[in-house]
Amino acid sequence: MKKINKAKKIKKQIIPKISGKLVGKVTHYFSDIKVGVIKVSAPLKEGDEIRIIGGENTDFNQKVKSMQTDHKEIKTAKKGNDIGLKVSEKVREGYEVYKV
Repeated sequence: MKKINKAKKIKKQIIPKISGKLVGKVTHYFSDIKVGVIKVSAPLKEGDEIRIIGGENTDFNQKVKSMQTDHKEIKTAKKGNDIGLKVSEKVREGYEVYKV
């Protein structure tokens, strides 16, 4: 009799196709006011549409309606800024933010 080697089944991880440009990463989330703190790595302005991806189940789009830095309303965020952004779903540290 021939000995048959069974191939190990490898669980495939589903990676979402990402369109757009990476503009930042979430560094903190305030659940009581639903605001994410984002470290900006590329310019972002009010009215832009963004996509936030992270974890197993988080992948959503939203428009940037308002941003704050140091408790002051801003219209444009530059590379290196830390901004507060009202988000429509819960986010966590390390989630990526793309401009679509």
